[in-house]
Amino acid sequence: MKLLEGDRALVTGAARGIGKGIADALEQEGARVLRADLSASQLDCDLSTAAGARALAEEALRRLGTVSIFVHSASPRRQEGETVLSATEAQWREMLSVNLDAAFILMQALGLHMKNNRIRGRMLLVTSLHAESPRNIPHYSAAKAGETMLVKEFARGLGPHGIRVNAVAPGAIPGGGFQAPPGMVEKIPLRRFGTPADVAGMAVAVLSERFGAYVTGASIVVDGGIGLYNWIDAPA
Repeated sequence: MKLLEGDRALVTGAARGIGKGIADALEQEGARVLRADLSASQLDCDLSTAAGARALAEEALRRLGTVSIFVHSASPRRQEGETVLSATEAQWREMLSVNLDAAFILMQALGLHMKNNRIRGRMLLVTSLHAESPRNIPHYSAAKAGETMLVKEFARGLGPHGIRVNAVAPGAIPGGGFQAPPGMVEKIPLRRFGTPADVAGMAVAVLSERFGAYVTGASIVVDGGIGLYNWIDAPA
């Protein structure tokens, strides 16, 4: 039997990168998946507004009938040059809206659905090593740090109802605005960059009851060991 047979899952940011990798992996393990993204997916959505996030929760329940798995991978593209002195207010607001505000609204709405329908649900946020380690990209790091605390709060609040909430924190995964500096791969103990499939495998494990049944409130690092080093030099 497949690990997620019978589950119905909503995945945001599912048109590319890590979100797509997770959505693909959930389907391979038997889940029915609704892929939501700003474009080029089963369900177009704009998570930069609270109304957009609320509408997504409602539409997901309408299309799927029920949701037992929620994965939040949506995030605006960021560039390495968006530093503490150059990031704009607009960039700050968009990054926190899509990552943090949308996560809260969707987790609350779907958490209530799971609780009221006695569903042993699971939620997973895609965060980053930079939830705890500064990167000189303030809006991105702050958004991911906020998501990490949301995981802990919701895990504590929803745990008594049989609902598990976790995060996966990827390291150097090319794409989504990440640009590797020269020589970076030599600083990764496993000597390669990560792939969406690397993250997706861990996501499936923690979302499954076979392997993740006693895991909640955790941030699981998938980084090839790069977090063991202070690999980012200060900007000139």
